[in-house]
Amino acid sequence: MLIGLLAGLMTGALWGLTFIAPRAILPFSAFDLSVLRYLIFGLVSVALMVIPRFRPTGLSPRMLGTGLLLGAFGTFGYFLSISYAVLLAGPVLPPLIAGTAPVLLAIVANFHERSLPWRRLAWPLALIVAGLGVVNVASLQEAHANEASAVLAGVGLSVVALLFWVAYGLVNAMVMRGADAPDALRWTGIQGLGCGVLALLLLPLLSGAPALVDFNSAATQRFFIWVVALGVVVSWLGTFGWVVASERLPMALSAQLIVAETVFGLVYGLAFERRLPTAPEAVGTALQLVGVVVAVAIFSRRRIMPEPGTP
Repeated sequence: MLIGLLAGLMTGALWGLTFIAPRAILPFSAFDLSVLRYLIFGLVSVALMVIPRFRPTGLSPRMLGTGLLLGAFGTFGYFLSISYAVLLAGPVLPPLIAGTAPVLLAIVANFHERSLPWRRLAWPLALIVAGLGVVNVASLQEAHANEASAVLAGVGLSVVALLFWVAYGLVNAMVMRGADAPDALRWTGIQGLGCGVLALLLLPLLSGAPALVDFNSAATQRFFIWVVALGVVVSWLGTFGWVVASERLPMALSAQLIVAETVFGLVYGLAFERRLPTAPEAVGTALQLVGVVVAVAIFSRRRIMPEPGTP
C-alpha cells in the first residue's frame, strides 16, 4: 500500500506542473504544447519498446484497444478540454467543475468495489468537498464576468474534461486490478502510443508552426524545454506512477489522491506568481490534505482490522 501511496503522490506532483505550463510557454498555445508533448510521450514509449520488458506482448486485442483509447482520450482529451475551458470561461469555473473529480470518482469507485461503508467514506469526502469549495468559491467571487456564450462553452468543456478524468480513472483501475492485469510498464507504453498516434494526426494543425523553427528565439527554446519535460517526465513517469497507484490501491482511495495534483498545482502556481496563498487558498488546501490523510488512515486500518462480517 505504501508504494501505491508514494506513486500516487509522485504523480500528483508531476501532473501539477500542467497547471503552469500553458502560462510558461506563452506566446505559444496550449494546443501546440499538447500536441508536441504527447507526441514526445508516444516517441519515448516506442523507443523504450526496444527493451523486451516494455513491449506490449501477450495482451489481447481488446486490452490493446483499451490502452490506446485511455491514452488518446483519457489524458490527451482531458488536457485539451480543460485548457480551452480556461480560455473560454476564465481561470475559475473550469477548476471548480473539474476539481470535483476526486469526489465523483471516489463515489463511483465505492459503488463498484464497496471498499468501505458509506458512513466511513463520508468524512474524508466531506473534507475534500469543503476544501475545493473554499478555494474555488472565493476565487469565483473575485472573477470578472465573461460573455454568456463563452462561459457556457467553457462550462461544457469543463464537464467534458471531468467525464474524461472519471472514465480514465475507473477504466484504468479496473484493468490494473483485474485478474489478467498487464504489467505497469507495458500498460504505460500502450497509453503513450495512444497519445502519440492522436498527436501525430493533429500535428498539421499546429498554430505556432512558423515560430517553432526559430531556435534562436528565447521563447521557442523555453517552449521546447517544457515540451520535453512534460512529454518525458510528466507524461511518461506520471502515467506510470498512476498505473502503479491504480494497481496497488482501492479505487476509492486512489481517486482521492487526485487531490495531490490540485495541491501541487496550487503550490507551483503560487511559486510562478511569486506570492503567498490567500486565506481561502490556505484553508482549502489544508482541508483537502486532511481529507486525504483521513482516507489513508481509514483504508490502512481496514487492511489490519477488517469490518465486522467481512471475510
